[in-house]
Amino acid sequence: MTASTAHLSVEDIERIGSELEAIRDEVMSSLGEADARYIRRVIRTQRGLEIAGRILLLGALFPPAFVLGSASLGVAKILENMEIGHNVLHGQWDWMRDPEIHSTTWEWDHVSTASSWQQTHNYLHHTYTNVHNKDRDIGYNVLRVDPDQPWHPTHLWQTVTNLGLALIFEYGIAAFDLEIDQVQRGEKTWAEKMPEIRVMLRKAGKQALKDYVVFPALSGPSFVPALVGGLLANTIRNVWSHAVIFCGHFPVEVETFDEERLENESQAEWYVRQMLGSANIEGSALLHIMTGNLSHQIEHHLFPDMPSNHYAAIAPKVRDLCRRYGLPYHSGPMWKQYGGVLWKIARLSFPGGHETIDKRRRRALPVGRKAAATLRRLRQRAVPQAA
Repeated sequence: MTASTAHLSVEDIERIGSELEAIRDEVMSSLGEADARYIRRVIRTQRGLEIAGRILLLGALFPPAFVLGSASLGVAKILENMEIGHNVLHGQWDWMRDPEIHSTTWEWDHVSTASSWQQTHNYLHHTYTNVHNKDRDIGYNVLRVDPDQPWHPTHLWQTVTNLGLALIFEYGIAAFDLEIDQVQRGEKTWAEKMPEIRVMLRKAGKQALKDYVVFPALSGPSFVPALVGGLLANTIRNVWSHAVIFCGHFPVEVETFDEERLENESQAEWYVRQMLGSANIEGSALLHIMTGNLSHQIEHHLFPDMPSNHYAAIAPKVRDLCRRYGLPYHSGPMWKQYGGVLWKIARLSFPGGHETIDKRRRRALPVGRKAAATLRRLRQRAVPQAA
């Protein structure tokens, strides 16, 4: 129990789980050709933007070509990582049985290898979302983003660390995926870890060769500006990915949990933990696509293998479910979500923070007499349905 779920009975939580299962079943049973056309259209668009960006950067000595080429390539990399790579690697499109769009064969435009990312993200993060000592994504081992994390003097400059992480985010994630802390804890030796390190270094080398040597070399006299254009495109992608992911996981209102929460946790309780541990970004259809629909982070955490083009349609149903059961549904425009994240990182760079963060979380809870009355009406409606 937490402050946000104290008003719920075991039956309420199981009913929440049943409603969410019904939402999932309805979508997954409807998948078909329209969905296949959607992802193939996104892939064609992404590849077209990448080709356009590469061609424009061949003439990067001319400022308009440099600007348009860098922007086009940056958008292509965002689409590839967010709406395509991230979601393909979650198995969202495995139902198509297309070997080119399958979680076991896709290798994305990212320093982190697909297999290492799937282990730390798909398994560890999505299974143990926001559980201390289980979900390593809480602060990525370098930031204090929750007051229950121990404070160390190195956290004093974590606002600068966070900026640096945003600029090189793909490299930070790749290093994080290596789980070097396993060696520090004595769980693995350096000899056992070296094969993983070599695989990552080979992938990083290929990425650097492609973006900073081969394509710039094709531009001849435009080598240097073309190289800078590739670097700028990767930086655009890194900063955007960092902002989207942090907005979905680290706003002030988002909750974290102790390991005891996992004891005998039912599927319905897992669903509730996902909703309390995630936050959405409000915006246009274009913003949703550019975030890989991770602007619907709550829906993604509930159903990580559901094709992302359905999140916008089910979001109102999930929001209404939270309203009826008196649960918070954390959502806001990007400036508000990211501003809150940056404020929290700055506050938690100093010791403490429990009282301040807890107070802001409690203000976001839709509990009280209104919620209790809503629950009573819900139970009354549920009785004839059960009969």
